[in-house]
Amino acid sequence: MAAVNIYLNFMGNTEDVFNFYRSVFGGEFSMFQRFSDTPHGAQMPEGDRDKVMHVTLPIDSNTRLMGTDVIESMGQKLTMGTNFSICIDPASLDEGKKLFNGLAEGGNVVMPLEKMFWGAYFGQVTDKFGIQWMVNYYDSPQQ
Repeated sequence: MAAVNIYLNFMGNTEDVFNFYRSVFGGEFSMFQRFSDTPHGAQMPEGDRDKVMHVTLPIDSNTRLMGTDVIESMGQKLTMGTNFSICIDPASLDEGKKLFNGLAEGGNVVMPLEKMFWGAYFGQVTDKFGIQWMVNYYDSPQQ
């Protein structure tokens, strides 16, 4: 397995939260994308377009802290205490499929493992114990 990271969800203040974490841990964001930057951004309500779609803050060479804003207009809800997922970056697509299917057994597939617009194979699942997981595999080097 290439890496396991923590993915955090916030209610519209992800940018403030991650600026705080950057002040604590140091470093720079390796990815910062707003919903307006996505293929569907223009169709979103104006108040949601400037919210954070994805941010990544490397903590060290093996650990990344990642996050997003929860968008109520998309039917998303935030519950403090369950506003995080464990994100797995597998070493291969086969490993990603195996881990995703294993975690999904007896659980709930939130988003099937599929090729996404950002270039990765991505899927979300809540396992049978209520833990939220993400599998994110890039089949080509990230830029």
